[in-house]
This record gives sequence, structure tokens and C-alpha cells, in this order.
Amino acid sequence: MDFRSDTVTLPTPEMKQSMFDAALGDDVYGDDPTVNTLEQFAAERHGFEAALFTSSGTQANLLALMSHCERGDEYLCGQQAHNYRFEAGGAAVLGSIQPQPLENEADGSICLERIKQAIKPNDFHFANTKLLSLENTIGGKVLSLEYLAKARALCDEHGLMLHLDGARVYNAAVAQNVDIREIVKHFDSFTICLSKGLGAPIGSLLLGNKAFIEKARRLRKMLGGGMRQAGMLAAAGLYALQHHVERLNEDHQNAQYLAEKLERVPGFKPCKHTVQTNIVFVEVEPHIDLFTIAEQLKRKGINITPGYQGCRLVTHLGIEQADIDTFITELSRITQV
Repeated sequence: MDFRSDTVTLPTPEMKQSMFDAALGDDVYGDDPTVNTLEQFAAERHGFEAALFTSSGTQANLLALMSHCERGDEYLCGQQAHNYRFEAGGAAVLGSIQPQPLENEADGSICLERIKQAIKPNDFHFANTKLLSLENTIGGKVLSLEYLAKARALCDEHGLMLHLDGARVYNAAVAQNVDIREIVKHFDSFTICLSKGLGAPIGSLLLGNKAFIEKARRLRKMLGGGMRQAGMLAAAGLYALQHHVERLNEDHQNAQYLAEKLERVPGFKPCKHTVQTNIVFVEVEPHIDLFTIAEQLKRKGINITPGYQGCRLVTHLGIEQADIDTFITELSRITQV
């Protein structure tokens, strides 16, 4: 059992069958029917003009930033934003786009007044501020619909585009019990990761208007992201969108269950108030050696990612409540030795 991330999910037998049965063509020529079906379905489902299938969320985010911004432009984002901290500086290195990170609030949002103050004046001393990028969920936290509406209004007032890193946006929609359109309608573009909680083996989607996606498609080719018989992968993504959304609530319930069980393990303190979706952050007392514990758990077939002050545990398609019970039992045995 693997609590490191929801990226470790494996395709279900039914998903594998859909991949095996997928009609194939050459997607670079635009004639892979399954890729085309996925992109059309995604665009219609989310209320956007067009969609683009990409190999990863990192690539989808980079394409979005490079499609919205030119060399020397700037985008605003959170200090904790994935496309700032965890994507190898691609926007700056490959797009010559300057990130302007701002501190995230405790709920994952960015103070709107701070955003307003960070927008650069029309002066040749400064980079051109073109884009605000938000993330939802961020650290497992869900941005409120009210906040998204205010961010949209701010962008409209100041002539900024608004992008959503929606790697786990379906987790946000399920947690808020709203249709996903209620979230994404505020954005000019957004991404969906198909290979996290939705359970596909690979791939993300980028959505926007037709001109935006045409530019992103050209940039995808430039970045080496054009795939040939990609329908086998697209079939998994299509199956995930059609069959694995509602079950995300199971992951959220399991995360709450995990946090409650961890409270009974001496030396472990889950941040229960932040468990809104499928991610549990755990603090440990100074005498706890998580690295040694992780090694011992791995010998029992349980994977976690240790840190020096705690760790992140993620529930997903491959984790059931019985797995959590086994994990807690083994963890308690190790810590009591």
C-alpha cells in the first residue's frame, strides 16, 4: 500500500480494457480518434471551446504560461504554487517568463490586496504583469467559490488573464458538492491531471478558447510533447472522467479516517483541520525518526514519504479503509518498540 501520492494509482481492469480497445491514429496529424474524442468531451463537459491532451500536469501548466505570456512578461502565483516550486523553473527557463510569487494564506488563497499591489505599472523598468495563476486544491485545501469570483473580478479590473492549476480540481468540486463548471467558469484556462485521484496512468488536459489551444498545441510540439498513437492513453483519461469522479468522495472520507486514527499514535499529530480532501499533513514530535520508520514500513509493503518535521499522506484509488487500519497497526507497533 502506498500513501506517498495519488500519482501512484494503477489502472483498473476496466480502464485497461478501454485502453486495449481504443481506436488509434497519429495524434500529431490530428487523426487519433480517441484523443479527439477525449479533447472534445473535455471541452464540452467543462464549458470551454477547446482542450489539449498533454503528457503531464507540468507540461500543461508550462503550455498555459507560455501561451498567455511572452518573453519578459510576468505571472503572479502563490509561494506554494506547484508551477512555481515544483516544475523545475520551466516558465523562467523555457518561456523567459518571470514568476512573482506571493505568500499563500492559511486557507491556500492569496490575499487579493497583495495581488493588486504586486501588479506592475506600465513602465519599461518592469516586466509586464499578464497573468494570475491559482491552484485548487492547493495542499489539499479548497478555494471558496466566493474567493474565485473575487479573483476573477480583480483580473478583469486590471486586465489580467486568470489560469487555474486544477491538478486536483475534481477533488475540490466533490468536496464542495458542486458541478465542476461552478469552479472553472471563473478562469480563462485551466488544467486537469488525469493521473492523480482520477486514476489514469498518464496525462493531463489543458482547456481554453480555440486560439489559446491552437497556440498551446504548437508549443507542445516545440517542447517535444507531440505523441503519435496516444489514443491508448487518452482512452484511460476518458474512462477516468466518466467513471472515477464520484468515487473521489471515498478518498476524502478515508483521509478523515486516517487523520482520526493517527491521533491515537503517540508522537504523531495530524493537522485535522486542514483535511478537506485526500491529503493529510502530519507533524511529529522531535524524538520521532520518520526516515527510520519509513524504512521499517517499506519492509512491510507500506510506502510513505518521510520529512524532517513530518510527512504528507495521500489517499486514493489504491487505498481502502482496511489498508489504513494495517498502516496504523504497523506504525503503532514500530513507535512502541
